[in-house]
Amino acid sequence: MENNYYSLEVNKSNRLTRLFQLIFGIVCAVLAVTWIILNPDSFKWNTTLLPVLFLSSFSWYMVNSGLGKGEKYIEIGRDSITIKKNSLFPAKTFNAPEIERFEVFPLSMVLHLREGTKYILRFGTTFTDLIDPVKRGIEEFCSLNNIPAEFRNEEI
Repeated sequence: MENNYYSLEVNKSNRLTRLFQLIFGIVCAVLAVTWIILNPDSFKWNTTLLPVLFLSSFSWYMVNSGLGKGEKYIEIGRDSITIKKNSLFPAKTFNAPEIERFEVFPLSMVLHLREGTKYILRFGTTFTDLIDPVKRGIEEFCSLNNIPAEFRNEEI
């Protein structure tokens, strides 16, 4: 089984969009530094720190997105699954021996780990055409690694 990559993004960004995100993020970072330099004596919460914190965090997000590190995805390999469900935090990799079982619902997936914790991934309703290929990939991964997978329907 080769690695299968499934993007969870709402829309794919092209090079031009990512370039603008990168440039805008750098401009925001420069603005934050300039704001600190121009207002060195007035380190008050509402006049300096709040705008600098906002500009710094927004510039980090834009640079991260511009470099392509903010994309949400699922990568299913032969003996591991890598899931990045949030664009701000790093991806999480689960090796096959760590996984106890899978529960797959129509719009979500739950990984039960051997250590007793569980990891929930919600697909959402925007792009439902992505859910079936991911389910097939999970089913193939589970059959290769002898992991029980339970495909359930949510009942209200």
